[in-house]
Amino acid sequence: MIPDVDSLLSGNLLLSALRIPDLALLKPHLELRDYARGEALFEAGEDVGFISFPLGQCVAALVIGLQDGRAVETATVGREGAIGGVVSQGSLPAFSRAVVQVPGSVLRIEAAVLQQIKQTSPGLRNLMTRYSDCLLAQVLQSVACNASHTIEARCARWLLSLQDRLDTDVLPITHEVLAELLGVQRSYLSRALRTLQQQGLIQVRRGRIIIVGRRAVEEAACECHGAVKRHFEVVLGAVYSPSGALVSLRKVPNDDGPMYQAV
Repeated sequence: MIPDVDSLLSGNLLLSALRIPDLALLKPHLELRDYARGEALFEAGEDVGFISFPLGQCVAALVIGLQDGRAVETATVGREGAIGGVVSQGSLPAFSRAVVQVPGSVLRIEAAVLQQIKQTSPGLRNLMTRYSDCLLAQVLQSVACNASHTIEARCARWLLSLQDRLDTDVLPITHEVLAELLGVQRSYLSRALRTLQQQGLIQVRRGRIIIVGRRAVEEAACECHGAVKRHFEVVLGAVYSPSGALVSLRKVPNDDGPMYQAV
């Protein structure tokens, strides 16, 4: 068990929303791992042996590799969630690759151990099921977005989703990484970023992109960001502050298990 695990739990919204008895079941099995940008939590085809809970500003993306060498992002996961088979019956092969985009730390637990604990904890099982539904919604919306919307709108959507998780206007993302996540050539992305910058929505700097006006970027983005946000609000209770950042959850009694609302 990590000596200062209690101080780390608040860095992940799912973990911090759990009841004290449920946390007591998890804490002895949690381990802390640090990840650099570009490091994989797991590869496609590998058994997912661990469930990872990103802490603080750590952000990872689930990406699908294509035969032409491109890798397209299908979901982004930060401190609001977990990465791995959160509802599966233990270790199963991963369909996508999970790669860290913003470096940081995660708390992780063996998938088989989490499965055992879920059998004894209805609250934990309920929370993981609700989160899994929200993650699936993000994946489905991403499919629709990639097929239907312009690069500029998709780029704005992704920047908003990253800002939600980092709670800062300065986003540590490079052209190369963003182009890869959107599944477009870097030259196309550069033109899209130039358009957004000319509109006064963002500032592009070396190795980072600065959000100048949140509201304006929301107007430039497609409806996909708002649709996923609303689903999180309804199903999990993870809501957003006026700046767009995710905020902490509190438990609300419910016959089917705890619901979660903003603190």
